[in-house]
Amino acid sequence: MRSAPSYDNADLRRLDVAHHLPPQQDWALQESSGGSRIIVRGEGSTIWDAEGNEILDAMAGLWCTQIGYGRRELADIAHEQMVQLPFYNSFFRTAAPPTIALAARIADLLGGSLSHVFFNNSGSEAVDTLVRTARYYWQAKGEPQRSVIIGRKNGYHGSTIGGVSMGGMVSMHNQGGPWVPDHEHVMQPYSFEEQREDEDEDAFSARAAQAIENKLIEVGPERVAMIFGEPVQGAGGVIIPPRGYWKRVEEIARKYGVLLGCDEVICGYGRIGEWFGFQHFDIQPDLVSMAKGLSSGYLPISATAMADHVVETIRAAHAPFVHGYTYSGHPTAAAVALANIDIIEREGLVMRTKSDTGPYLAQALQTLSDHPLVGEVRSIGLLGAIEITSEKGTSQRFGAKPGLAGALIRDACIERGLMLRAVKDTLVMSPPLIITHEEIDRIMLIARDALDACEPALREAGVVSL
Repeated sequence: MRSAPSYDNADLRRLDVAHHLPPQQDWALQESSGGSRIIVRGEGSTIWDAEGNEILDAMAGLWCTQIGYGRRELADIAHEQMVQLPFYNSFFRTAAPPTIALAARIADLLGGSLSHVFFNNSGSEAVDTLVRTARYYWQAKGEPQRSVIIGRKNGYHGSTIGGVSMGGMVSMHNQGGPWVPDHEHVMQPYSFEEQREDEDEDAFSARAAQAIENKLIEVGPERVAMIFGEPVQGAGGVIIPPRGYWKRVEEIARKYGVLLGCDEVICGYGRIGEWFGFQHFDIQPDLVSMAKGLSSGYLPISATAMADHVVETIRAAHAPFVHGYTYSGHPTAAAVALANIDIIEREGLVMRTKSDTGPYLAQALQTLSDHPLVGEVRSIGLLGAIEITSEKGTSQRFGAKPGLAGALIRDACIERGLMLRAVKDTLVMSPPLIITHEEIDRIMLIARDALDACEPALREAGVVSL
Protein backbone atom coordinates (compact mmCIF):
# COMPACT_ATOMS: atom_id res chain seq x y z
CA MET A 1 0.00 0.00 0.00
CA ARG A 2 1.28 3.42 -0.94
CA SER A 3 2.26 5.51 2.08
CA ALA A 4 0.70 8.92 2.59
CA PRO A 5 2.90 11.79 1.42
CA SER A 6 4.48 14.02 4.02
CA TYR A 7 4.10 17.79 3.86
CA ASP A 8 6.16 20.69 5.11
CA ASN A 9 3.28 22.84 6.30
CA ALA A 10 5.33 26.00 6.83
CA ASP A 11 6.82 25.78 3.35
CA LEU A 12 3.46 25.14 1.74
CA ARG A 13 1.92 28.15 3.47
CA ARG A 14 4.86 30.31 2.35
CA LEU A 15 4.40 29.15 -1.24
CA ASP A 16 0.65 29.68 -0.92
CA VAL A 17 1.19 33.38 -0.14
CA ALA A 18 3.91 33.75 -2.75
CA HIS A 19 2.13 32.10 -5.69
CA HIS A 20 -1.40 30.85 -5.06
CA LEU A 21 -4.38 33.20 -5.42
CA PRO A 22 -7.43 31.65 -3.74
CA PRO A 23 -10.99 32.38 -4.93
CA GLN A 24 -13.39 34.71 -3.13
CA GLN A 25 -10.89 35.70 -0.46
CA ASP A 26 -9.15 38.82 0.75
CA TRP A 27 -5.65 38.31 -0.64
CA ALA A 28 -4.22 40.83 1.84
CA LEU A 29 -5.68 38.76 4.68
CA GLN A 30 -4.22 35.63 3.13
CA GLU A 31 -0.80 37.29 3.26
CA SER A 32 -1.11 38.77 6.75
CA SER A 33 -2.36 35.48 8.22
CA GLY A 34 0.58 33.56 6.81
CA GLY A 35 -1.26 31.57 4.18
CA SER A 36 -4.13 29.12 3.87
CA ARG A 37 -4.98 26.18 6.09
CA ILE A 38 -3.50 23.22 4.18
CA ILE A 39 -5.99 20.36 3.82
CA VAL A 40 -4.23 17.07 3.13
CA ARG A 41 -6.68 14.20 3.58
CA GLY A 42 -10.36 13.29 3.67
CA GLU A 43 -12.30 10.24 4.74
CA GLY A 44 -16.08 10.00 5.02
CA SER A 45 -17.34 13.32 6.40
CA THR A 46 -13.99 14.32 7.89
CA ILE A 47 -10.97 16.22 6.60
CA TRP A 48 -7.51 16.68 8.12
CA ASP A 49 -5.12 19.57 7.78
CA ALA A 50 -1.33 19.40 7.53
CA GLU A 51 -0.98 19.98 11.28
CA GLY A 52 -3.05 16.87 12.00
CA ASN A 53 -6.23 18.67 13.05
CA GLU A 54 -9.40 16.66 12.42
CA ILE A 55 -12.32 18.71 11.06
CA LEU A 56 -15.91 17.54 10.56
CA ASP A 57 -16.81 18.93 7.15
CA ALA A 58 -20.37 20.21 7.48
CA MET A 59 -20.02 21.98 4.11
CA ALA A 60 -19.35 18.85 2.01
CA GLY A 61 -16.37 20.60 0.47
CA LEU A 62 -18.30 23.38 -1.21
CA TRP A 63 -21.85 21.96 -1.17
CA CYS A 64 -20.69 19.01 -3.28
CA THR A 65 -19.14 15.86 -1.74
CA GLN A 66 -22.44 13.96 -1.54
CA ILE A 67 -20.74 10.57 -1.04
CA GLY A 68 -18.00 11.88 1.24
CA TYR A 69 -14.25 11.54 0.89
CA GLY A 70 -11.96 8.59 0.25
CA ARG A 71 -14.07 6.56 -2.19
CA ARG A 72 -11.48 4.34 -3.85
CA GLU A 73 -14.08 3.11 -6.34
CA LEU A 74 -14.06 6.52 -8.04
CA ALA A 75 -10.26 6.59 -8.15
CA ASP A 76 -10.23 3.15 -9.75
CA ILE A 77 -12.80 4.18 -12.37
CA ALA A 78 -10.78 7.29 -13.19
CA HIS A 79 -7.61 5.20 -13.54
CA GLU A 80 -9.29 2.68 -15.85
CA GLN A 81 -10.73 5.40 -18.06
CA MET A 82 -7.45 7.31 -18.19
CA VAL A 83 -5.62 4.21 -19.34
CA GLN A 84 -8.20 3.50 -22.04
CA LEU A 85 -9.05 7.05 -23.20
CA PRO A 86 -8.15 9.90 -20.84
CA PHE A 87 -9.62 12.60 -23.08
CA TYR A 88 -11.14 13.31 -26.42
CA ASN A 89 -13.21 16.26 -27.52
CA SER A 90 -16.86 16.33 -28.60
CA PHE A 91 -16.42 18.98 -31.30
CA PHE A 92 -15.79 16.76 -34.34
CA ARG A 93 -19.07 14.81 -34.25
CA THR A 94 -17.29 12.46 -31.87
CA ALA A 95 -18.21 11.32 -28.36
CA ALA A 96 -16.84 8.87 -25.80
CA PRO A 97 -18.96 6.03 -24.35
CA PRO A 98 -19.03 7.41 -20.74
CA THR A 99 -20.18 10.78 -22.03
CA ILE A 100 -23.15 9.32 -23.88
CA ALA A 101 -24.02 6.98 -21.01
CA LEU A 102 -23.94 9.86 -18.51
CA ALA A 103 -26.21 12.04 -20.66
CA ALA A 104 -28.76 9.22 -20.81
CA ARG A 105 -28.49 8.60 -17.06
CA ILE A 106 -29.03 12.27 -16.21
CA ALA A 107 -32.03 12.48 -18.56
CA ASP A 108 -33.55 9.47 -16.80
CA LEU A 109 -33.08 11.06 -13.37
CA LEU A 110 -34.56 14.37 -14.53
CA GLY A 111 -37.63 12.77 -16.07
CA GLY A 112 -40.35 14.51 -18.05
CA SER A 113 -39.26 16.21 -21.23
CA LEU A 114 -35.73 17.08 -20.01
CA SER A 115 -34.18 14.56 -22.39
CA HIS A 116 -31.08 16.39 -23.61
CA VAL A 117 -27.81 17.20 -21.85
CA PHE A 118 -24.93 19.55 -22.73
CA PHE A 119 -21.72 19.09 -20.73
CA ASN A 120 -19.49 21.77 -19.23
CA ASN A 121 -16.83 21.88 -16.50
CA SER A 122 -18.27 24.03 -13.71
CA GLY A 123 -21.53 25.40 -12.42
CA SER A 124 -20.64 28.82 -13.78
CA GLU A 125 -20.19 27.36 -17.26
CA ALA A 126 -23.45 25.42 -16.97
CA VAL A 127 -25.26 28.68 -16.22
CA ASP A 128 -23.55 30.47 -19.12
CA THR A 129 -24.63 27.64 -21.41
CA LEU A 130 -28.17 27.92 -20.10
CA VAL A 131 -28.29 31.68 -20.81
CA ARG A 132 -26.95 31.24 -24.34
CA THR A 133 -29.41 28.42 -24.98
CA ALA A 134 -32.39 30.45 -23.75
CA ARG A 135 -31.50 33.43 -25.92
CA TYR A 136 -30.66 31.34 -28.98
CA TYR A 137 -33.95 29.46 -28.58
CA TRP A 138 -35.88 32.70 -28.96
CA GLN A 139 -33.72 33.76 -31.91
CA ALA A 140 -34.49 30.42 -33.57
CA LYS A 141 -38.19 31.07 -32.99
CA GLY A 142 -37.90 34.46 -34.72
CA GLU A 143 -38.17 36.50 -31.52
CA PRO A 144 -34.61 37.80 -30.95
CA GLN A 145 -35.91 40.67 -28.82
CA ARG A 146 -36.58 38.16 -26.03
CA SER A 147 -33.27 38.50 -24.20
CA VAL A 148 -34.24 39.62 -20.69
CA ILE A 149 -33.75 37.14 -17.85
CA ILE A 150 -35.45 37.70 -14.51
CA GLY A 151 -33.67 36.40 -11.41
CA ARG A 152 -33.58 37.17 -7.69
CA LYS A 153 -31.61 39.60 -5.59
CA ASN A 154 -28.94 37.71 -3.68
CA GLY A 155 -29.20 34.78 -6.06
CA TYR A 156 -25.87 33.14 -6.87
CA HIS A 157 -25.16 31.69 -10.30
CA GLY A 158 -21.38 31.56 -10.51
CA SER A 159 -18.36 33.78 -10.98
CA THR A 160 -18.04 34.22 -14.74
CA ILE A 161 -19.12 37.52 -16.26
CA GLY A 162 -22.33 35.83 -17.36
CA GLY A 163 -22.92 34.13 -14.01
CA VAL A 164 -22.37 37.30 -12.00
CA SER A 165 -24.65 39.25 -14.34
CA MET A 166 -27.36 36.65 -13.93
CA GLY A 167 -26.89 36.45 -10.16
CA GLY A 168 -28.00 39.14 -7.77
CA MET A 169 -25.04 39.38 -5.39
CA VAL A 170 -24.36 43.06 -4.64
CA SER A 171 -20.82 42.36 -3.42
CA MET A 172 -19.98 40.76 -6.77
CA HIS A 173 -21.71 43.46 -8.81
CA ASN A 174 -19.57 46.05 -7.03
CA GLN A 175 -16.41 44.57 -8.56
CA GLY A 176 -15.36 44.23 -12.17
CA GLY A 177 -18.36 45.58 -14.09
CA PRO A 178 -19.99 46.66 -16.31
CA TRP A 179 -22.11 43.54 -16.53
CA VAL A 180 -24.02 41.80 -19.29
CA PRO A 181 -27.24 43.73 -20.01
CA ASP A 182 -30.82 42.44 -19.87
CA HIS A 183 -30.60 40.81 -16.46
CA GLU A 184 -33.24 41.92 -13.97
CA HIS A 185 -33.48 41.03 -10.27
CA VAL A 186 -36.45 41.03 -7.92
CA MET A 187 -36.95 40.39 -4.20
CA GLN A 188 -35.81 37.07 -2.81
CA PRO A 189 -38.29 34.85 -0.93
CA TYR A 190 -36.35 35.38 2.34
CA SER A 191 -39.00 35.32 5.03
CA PHE A 192 -36.64 35.93 7.97
CA GLU A 193 -35.71 39.40 6.72
CA GLU A 194 -38.44 40.29 4.23
CA GLN A 195 -41.75 38.94 5.54
CA ARG A 196 -43.95 41.67 6.97
CA GLU A 197 -45.56 41.39 10.39
CA ASP A 198 -49.02 41.48 8.85
CA GLU A 199 -48.26 38.64 6.38
CA ASP A 200 -48.77 34.94 6.84
CA GLU A 201 -46.72 32.48 4.82
CA ASP A 202 -49.19 32.35 1.94
CA ALA A 203 -49.37 36.13 1.66
CA PHE A 204 -45.60 36.43 1.65
CA SER A 205 -45.33 33.68 -0.96
CA ALA A 206 -47.82 35.49 -3.17
CA ARG A 207 -46.02 38.84 -2.80
CA ALA A 208 -42.61 37.35 -3.60
CA ALA A 209 -43.96 35.65 -6.72
CA GLN A 210 -45.90 38.75 -7.71
CA ALA A 211 -42.62 40.68 -7.74
CA ILE A 212 -41.56 38.50 -10.67
CA GLU A 213 -44.77 39.15 -12.59
CA ASN A 214 -44.53 42.88 -11.87
CA LYS A 215 -40.99 42.99 -13.26
CA LEU A 216 -42.03 40.96 -16.29
CA ILE A 217 -44.84 43.43 -17.05
CA GLU A 218 -42.52 46.39 -16.44
CA VAL A 219 -39.91 45.08 -18.87
CA GLY A 220 -42.52 43.93 -21.38
CA PRO A 221 -43.48 40.25 -21.74
CA GLU A 222 -42.43 40.30 -25.38
CA ARG A 223 -38.83 41.01 -24.26
CA VAL A 224 -38.50 38.34 -21.55
CA ALA A 225 -36.66 35.13 -22.39
CA MET A 226 -36.70 33.33 -19.05
CA ILE A 227 -37.41 33.37 -15.33
CA PHE A 228 -34.50 31.73 -13.50
CA GLY A 229 -33.56 30.82 -9.94
CA GLU A 230 -32.22 28.29 -7.46
CA PRO A 231 -34.94 26.06 -5.94
CA VAL A 232 -33.30 26.93 -2.61
CA GLN A 233 -30.81 29.80 -2.59
CA GLY A 234 -27.64 28.24 -1.23
CA ALA A 235 -24.83 30.78 -1.24
CA GLY A 236 -27.37 33.49 -0.40
CA GLY A 237 -27.85 31.88 3.01
CA VAL A 238 -29.95 28.73 2.55
CA ILE A 239 -33.06 30.72 1.71
CA ILE A 240 -35.96 28.26 1.61
CA PRO A 241 -38.94 29.64 -0.31
CA PRO A 242 -42.37 29.64 1.33
CA ARG A 243 -44.99 27.07 0.41
CA GLY A 244 -46.51 27.65 -2.99
CA TYR A 245 -43.84 30.07 -4.20
CA TRP A 246 -42.42 27.92 -7.00
CA LYS A 247 -45.83 26.78 -8.22
CA ARG A 248 -46.82 30.45 -8.50
CA VAL A 249 -43.59 31.24 -10.38
CA GLU A 250 -44.21 28.36 -12.78
CA GLU A 251 -47.75 29.65 -13.41
CA ILE A 252 -46.37 33.11 -14.24
CA ALA A 253 -43.88 31.62 -16.73
CA ARG A 254 -46.63 29.63 -18.48
CA LYS A 255 -49.07 32.57 -18.41
CA TYR A 256 -46.65 34.77 -20.37
CA GLY A 257 -45.05 32.00 -22.44
CA VAL A 258 -41.51 32.50 -21.14
CA LEU A 259 -38.97 29.80 -20.33
CA LEU A 260 -38.51 28.61 -16.75
CA GLY A 261 -34.99 27.72 -15.65
CA CYS A 262 -33.69 26.11 -12.44
CA ASP A 263 -30.15 26.35 -11.12
CA GLU A 264 -29.62 22.94 -9.51
CA VAL A 265 -25.87 23.35 -8.92
CA ILE A 266 -26.38 23.07 -5.15
CA CYS A 267 -29.81 21.42 -4.84
CA GLY A 268 -29.20 18.69 -7.40
CA TYR A 269 -28.21 15.08 -6.69
CA GLY A 270 -30.10 14.51 -3.48
CA ARG A 271 -29.25 17.58 -1.45
CA ILE A 272 -32.84 18.35 -0.41
CA GLY A 273 -34.25 14.83 -0.53
CA GLU A 274 -35.07 14.45 -4.23
CA TRP A 275 -32.69 13.97 -7.11
CA PHE A 276 -33.35 17.60 -8.06
CA GLY A 277 -34.82 20.54 -6.21
CA PHE A 278 -37.48 21.23 -8.83
CA GLN A 279 -38.87 17.75 -8.16
CA HIS A 280 -39.33 18.63 -4.50
CA PHE A 281 -41.32 21.73 -5.46
CA ASP A 282 -43.27 19.82 -8.13
CA ILE A 283 -42.51 22.08 -11.09
CA GLN A 284 -41.30 21.39 -14.65
CA PRO A 285 -38.51 23.68 -15.84
CA ASP A 286 -37.43 24.04 -19.46
CA LEU A 287 -33.72 24.40 -18.68
CA VAL A 288 -31.66 23.09 -15.74
CA SER A 289 -28.04 23.76 -14.76
CA MET A 290 -26.17 21.30 -12.51
CA ALA A 291 -22.67 20.56 -11.20
CA LYS A 292 -21.17 19.87 -7.73
CA GLY A 293 -23.00 16.69 -6.63
CA LEU A 294 -22.87 15.32 -10.18
CA SER A 295 -19.39 13.96 -9.42
CA SER A 296 -19.35 14.67 -5.66
CA GLY A 297 -16.53 17.07 -6.53
CA TYR A 298 -14.13 14.25 -7.38
CA LEU A 299 -13.56 15.70 -10.86
CA PRO A 300 -14.78 18.95 -12.44
CA ILE A 301 -17.92 18.39 -14.52
CA SER A 302 -21.25 20.14 -15.00
CA ALA A 303 -24.24 19.84 -17.27
CA THR A 304 -27.10 21.86 -18.72
CA ALA A 305 -30.31 19.95 -19.38
CA MET A 306 -32.78 21.08 -22.03
CA ALA A 307 -36.43 20.18 -22.62
CA ASP A 308 -37.43 18.51 -25.87
CA HIS A 309 -39.20 21.58 -27.26
CA VAL A 310 -36.07 23.71 -26.73
CA VAL A 311 -33.84 21.27 -28.62
CA GLU A 312 -36.41 20.71 -31.37
CA THR A 313 -36.59 24.46 -31.98
CA ILE A 314 -32.80 24.79 -32.18
CA ARG A 315 -32.51 21.74 -34.42
CA ALA A 316 -35.13 23.23 -36.75
CA ALA A 317 -32.86 26.23 -37.29
CA HIS A 318 -30.41 23.94 -39.18
CA ALA A 319 -27.42 25.93 -37.92
CA PRO A 320 -24.63 24.98 -35.51
CA PHE A 321 -24.98 26.00 -31.88
CA VAL A 322 -21.61 27.74 -31.82
CA HIS A 323 -20.87 27.11 -28.18
CA GLY A 324 -18.83 24.63 -26.13
CA TYR A 325 -15.68 23.94 -24.15
CA THR A 326 -12.57 21.89 -24.84
CA TYR A 327 -13.44 19.57 -21.98
CA SER A 328 -17.22 19.34 -22.60
CA GLY A 329 -18.12 15.71 -21.94
CA HIS A 330 -14.61 14.84 -20.71
CA PRO A 331 -14.64 11.01 -20.70
CA THR A 332 -12.80 10.56 -17.40
CA ALA A 333 -14.97 13.09 -15.59
CA ALA A 334 -18.07 11.46 -17.11
CA ALA A 335 -16.96 7.98 -16.00
CA VAL A 336 -16.42 9.24 -12.45
CA ALA A 337 -19.81 10.99 -12.45
CA LEU A 338 -21.51 7.75 -13.52
CA ALA A 339 -19.81 5.86 -10.70
CA ASN A 340 -20.81 8.60 -8.25
CA ILE A 341 -24.47 8.28 -9.30
CA ASP A 342 -24.17 4.52 -8.89
CA ILE A 343 -23.05 4.98 -5.28
CA ILE A 344 -25.82 7.48 -4.50
CA GLU A 345 -28.39 5.02 -5.89
CA ARG A 346 -26.87 1.88 -4.37
CA GLU A 347 -26.67 3.39 -0.89
CA GLY A 348 -30.11 5.02 -1.11
CA LEU A 349 -28.70 8.43 -0.18
CA VAL A 350 -31.50 10.47 -1.72
CA MET A 351 -34.24 8.68 0.21
CA ARG A 352 -32.04 8.60 3.31
CA THR A 353 -31.75 12.39 3.13
CA LYS A 354 -35.50 12.74 2.68
CA SER A 355 -36.71 10.36 5.37
CA ASP A 356 -33.84 10.02 7.86
CA THR A 357 -30.89 12.42 8.01
CA GLY A 358 -32.77 15.46 6.71
CA PRO A 359 -35.48 15.24 9.40
CA TYR A 360 -32.80 14.44 11.99
CA LEU A 361 -30.85 17.58 11.01
CA ALA A 362 -34.03 19.66 11.32
CA GLN A 363 -34.68 18.24 14.78
CA ALA A 364 -31.07 18.76 15.84
CA LEU A 365 -31.03 22.37 14.65
CA GLN A 366 -34.07 23.08 16.79
CA THR A 367 -31.96 22.35 19.88
CA LEU A 368 -30.05 25.58 19.11
CA SER A 369 -33.15 27.74 18.77
CA ASP A 370 -33.15 28.59 22.49
CA HIS A 371 -29.68 30.16 22.34
CA PRO A 372 -29.70 33.92 23.00
CA LEU A 373 -27.81 34.61 19.76
CA VAL A 374 -30.02 32.49 17.50
CA GLY A 375 -32.87 34.28 15.75
CA GLU A 376 -33.96 31.36 13.59
CA VAL A 377 -32.91 27.89 12.50
CA ARG A 378 -34.18 26.35 9.28
CA SER A 379 -33.39 23.42 7.05
CA ILE A 380 -34.55 21.41 4.07
CA GLY A 381 -32.99 18.03 3.44
CA LEU A 382 -29.30 18.40 4.23
CA LEU A 383 -29.17 22.17 3.86
CA GLY A 384 -29.30 24.10 7.13
CA ALA A 385 -28.99 27.66 8.41
CA ILE A 386 -28.61 29.42 11.75
CA GLU A 387 -29.48 33.14 11.87
CA ILE A 388 -27.37 35.12 14.36
CA THR A 389 -29.17 38.13 15.85
CA SER A 390 -28.65 40.49 18.76
CA GLU A 391 -32.21 40.21 20.01
CA LYS A 392 -34.72 37.38 19.90
CA GLY A 393 -37.72 38.01 17.67
CA THR A 394 -35.86 40.47 15.46
CA SER A 395 -33.42 40.40 12.54
CA GLN A 396 -31.18 42.94 14.31
CA ARG A 397 -27.46 42.21 13.86
CA PHE A 398 -24.27 42.82 15.85
CA GLY A 399 -21.39 45.17 15.15
CA ALA A 400 -20.64 48.03 12.80
CA LYS A 401 -22.11 46.18 9.85
CA PRO A 402 -23.73 42.81 9.12
CA GLY A 403 -21.20 39.98 8.98
CA LEU A 404 -19.25 40.47 12.19
CA ALA A 405 -21.08 37.78 14.16
CA GLY A 406 -21.14 35.24 11.34
CA ALA A 407 -17.40 35.44 10.73
CA LEU A 408 -16.55 35.32 14.44
CA ILE A 409 -18.69 32.25 15.15
CA ARG A 410 -17.62 30.49 11.94
CA ASP A 411 -13.96 30.86 12.92
CA ALA A 412 -14.73 29.61 16.42
CA CYS A 413 -16.40 26.53 14.93
CA ILE A 414 -13.42 25.80 12.69
CA GLU A 415 -11.04 26.15 15.63
CA ARG A 416 -13.14 23.53 17.43
CA GLY A 417 -13.10 21.08 14.53
CA LEU A 418 -16.23 21.99 12.56
CA MET A 419 -16.20 23.44 9.05
CA LEU A 420 -19.15 25.77 8.51
CA ARG A 421 -19.65 28.76 6.24
CA ALA A 422 -20.89 32.23 7.15
CA VAL A 423 -23.07 34.22 4.75
CA LYS A 424 -22.99 37.59 6.48
CA ASP A 425 -24.61 36.67 9.83
CA THR A 426 -26.13 33.39 8.72
CA LEU A 427 -24.21 30.20 9.48
CA VAL A 428 -24.92 27.68 6.74
CA MET A 429 -24.24 23.97 6.46
CA SER A 430 -24.45 21.32 3.76
CA PRO A 431 -22.99 18.07 5.11
CA PRO A 432 -22.25 15.02 2.92
CA LEU A 433 -25.27 12.82 2.26
CA ILE A 434 -23.46 10.06 4.18
CA ILE A 435 -23.50 12.09 7.42
CA THR A 436 -24.50 10.07 10.49
CA HIS A 437 -26.77 10.99 13.39
CA GLU A 438 -23.75 11.03 15.67
CA GLU A 439 -21.95 13.47 13.39
CA ILE A 440 -25.01 15.72 13.23
CA ASP A 441 -25.09 15.70 17.04
CA ARG A 442 -21.43 16.70 17.03
CA ILE A 443 -22.17 19.61 14.67
CA MET A 444 -24.70 20.95 17.17
CA LEU A 445 -22.44 20.49 20.19
CA ILE A 446 -19.57 22.39 18.55
CA ALA A 447 -21.88 25.09 17.20
CA ARG A 448 -23.38 25.69 20.65
CA ASP A 449 -19.92 25.83 22.24
CA ALA A 450 -18.83 28.38 19.63
CA LEU A 451 -21.98 30.46 20.18
CA ASP A 452 -21.37 30.48 23.93
CA ALA A 453 -17.72 31.42 23.49
CA CYS A 454 -18.47 34.30 21.10
CA GLU A 455 -21.43 35.85 22.90
CA PRO A 456 -19.47 38.11 25.31
CA ALA A 457 -17.43 39.68 22.49
CA LEU A 458 -20.55 40.21 20.39
CA ARG A 459 -22.47 41.85 23.25
CA GLU A 460 -19.53 44.20 23.72
CA ALA A 461 -19.49 45.04 19.98
CA GLY A 462 -23.02 46.44 20.15
CA VAL A 463 -25.82 46.41 17.64
CA VAL A 464 -26.07 47.39 14.00
CA SER A 465 -28.49 50.18 13.24
CA LEU A 466 -30.24 48.99 10.08
